[in-house]
Amino acid sequence: MQLLFCKKLQQSALCLLLLCVSSASGQQQQEQELAELKQQIQLTEQQVKQQQQQLEQAEQKLQRSDRELAEASAATRATEQERQQLAAREQQLLQEQTTLEKRLQQQQSLLASQLKSAYSLGQHDYSKMLLNQQDAAKLERVLSYYQYFNRARLRQLAALNQTITQLQQVLGELTEKQQQLAATIQKLQQQQQLLVQAKAEQQQAVARLQDTLKQQGRQLDYLRQNEASLQTTLDNLRKLAEQARELGGLAKQKGHLIWPLNGSLMQRFGQSRQGGISSRGILIQGSEGDAVKAIADGQVIYADWLKGYGWVIVLDHGAGFMSLYGHNQNLLKQPGARINAGETIALAGMSGGQASAGLYFEIREKGEAVNPMQWLMQNKR
Repeated sequence: MQLLFCKKLQQSALCLLLLCVSSASGQQQQEQELAELKQQIQLTEQQVKQQQQQLEQAEQKLQRSDRELAEASAATRATEQERQQLAAREQQLLQEQTTLEKRLQQQQSLLASQLKSAYSLGQHDYSKMLLNQQDAAKLERVLSYYQYFNRARLRQLAALNQTITQLQQVLGELTEKQQQLAATIQKLQQQQQLLVQAKAEQQQAVARLQDTLKQQGRQLDYLRQNEASLQTTLDNLRKLAEQARELGGLAKQKGHLIWPLNGSLMQRFGQSRQGGISSRGILIQGSEGDAVKAIADGQVIYADWLKGYGWVIVLDHGAGFMSLYGHNQNLLKQPGARINAGETIALAGMSGGQASAGLYFEIREKGEAVNPMQWLMQNKR
């Protein structure tokens, strides 16, 4: 009896020991799994952080390339305008030179004629005429003629000298302008090379950003973030635009607004964009450097770089109406500037990650995007 009791006691102790060992082993396994999970979470967080850094670096590279391209474009445009002004002044000076040379020839001919008349008049023997009292009237008449020719000759000499001086000044300025023009053309050629280089760097930045988004599978999130950023910006601008009461809006011009860029439609309002997001504007195809024009009178309330849309300019037209122009190569107007309908406000480009040159265009009424096709004139081509 006691032996049986002892055996049962031993068996219970053994089971208890096995249970304790099993419990300890399970806890150890759970702790190991938890540690592995924590390590995996840390690794995932590091990967996400690394991906975010890669994306930010790609965005920063794109913004820098867009800025460098805009600066190169602005410098090229300014130099081209300087070249045109110098060329126009050169043509003006050449015309002045031709006019002055003709005038000089006329004055020389007239002076030669006067000298010939004076020589003929000088053939008289004035000593005999003075001794001959009967010819006093003739003497007085001859002296008057002589004085007249002398004064005329002096005036003609003075005019001739003035013309020669003017011609010398024109020739001197013409030489200077021609030298400036040659230097400007050389400068323009160098800037155009920098512009080509900036365009190539921009395209590389666009490709790098797209590859990063594709590898991370974040195209949709990226588009949504860009759209949210644009919406926030426009909401803030709308509050600012409410202060301008003198502008009359666009309601009376519906269907008659000029197109901001001449080109074919690449994307329509409401059309599905990459990732399935509906477009709130239209995308017009163009060439880099094409003039982007204001659709109506307005005032610039935003002109800066915006993620996903590049160089953006926004006009307030009053009565809650705004127009937005994105993906520009360069902006030509600053906030606060008053703009007339048809005035060039930017140059078309592919900033903000566009694969081809064009213009993203929106019309907003009280903050809501409306179909631009219903507002722009249909016979634009």
